[in-house]
Amino acid sequence: MSAESSKRHQWQRENATAGAAAGFATVVVMHPLDVVRTRFQVNDGRVSNLPGYKNTAHAIFTIARSEGLRGLYAGFLPGVLGSTTSWGLYFFFYDKAKQRYARNREGKLSPGLHLASAAEAGGLVSLCTNPVWLVKTRLQLQTPLHQTRPYSGIYDAFKTILREEGFSALYKGIVPSLFLVSHGAIQFTAYEELRKITVDFKSKRSTVHNQNPDKLLNSVDYAVLGATSKLAAILLTYPFQVMRARLQQRPSDDGVPRYMGTWHVVKETARFEGVRGYYKGISANLLRNAPASSIIFIVYENVLKLLKSTRRND
Repeated sequence: MSAESSKRHQWQRENATAGAAAGFATVVVMHPLDVVRTRFQVNDGRVSNLPGYKNTAHAIFTIARSEGLRGLYAGFLPGVLGSTTSWGLYFFFYDKAKQRYARNREGKLSPGLHLASAAEAGGLVSLCTNPVWLVKTRLQLQTPLHQTRPYSGIYDAFKTILREEGFSALYKGIVPSLFLVSHGAIQFTAYEELRKITVDFKSKRSTVHNQNPDKLLNSVDYAVLGATSKLAAILLTYPFQVMRARLQQRPSDDGVPRYMGTWHVVKETARFEGVRGYYKGISANLLRNAPASSIIFIVYENVLKLLKSTRRND
């Protein structure tokens, strides 16, 4: 293996490590809001096994009072596993795609190629992690009102799903998940372009010429860039998240799914709830994901700096 190839593989491992650390930090801090969001998303007004929540604060208070900390952290283990794996794989695939596209372009990528890199990474991650997200969704929807025998944990959930519904059930919601690839593509394209603008702006004001971009940006910059790019992605792609959550619900006792497919979700939601139905739980989603994205990019960029510094010192 050449020195250049070895250096490239090390860079990819550093990106994966930084992404995984970012994903873990996000889930630990924001998981209760994720539970609230999921319950709002599937509550179409016709679900009998979910309590009625007035708003995000009321939902958190109600869950804490009736289900305790376990309720607020329902689905935490698959959430950690899925997020850590997803972000690790995402940054890894994203960086590999960027390197491949940049080979014949002197290292410079257009917004379109940033978009293609993010879309490619998102599609691969969706195929790898959909079963974990399905289990997380189902564990989050288990309440004291649940009529079906609850899953006792992540292992029991996988085992029960395979026994009762078959392997294909692990890929329920994969169609909106693949459409949600556009979420990451929009977010990362916005992040990269805003990052360039910020670096250029700070470079012009800096008294040190040709300064390393890593030294121009700080954690506050990463927080603002992460939150802003995430907001744009959420507003454009949120309906796909609602569709996925509704498709991933556990079937009733007779084994009949509440929604038979993506188009069925689209029709039923429009029929009974209108446009607002596609944005159920968006308040909790914004409260969770704007700061979560800030955390992700703060951790990612700083872990990456640490790994680079360690490598230089070896």
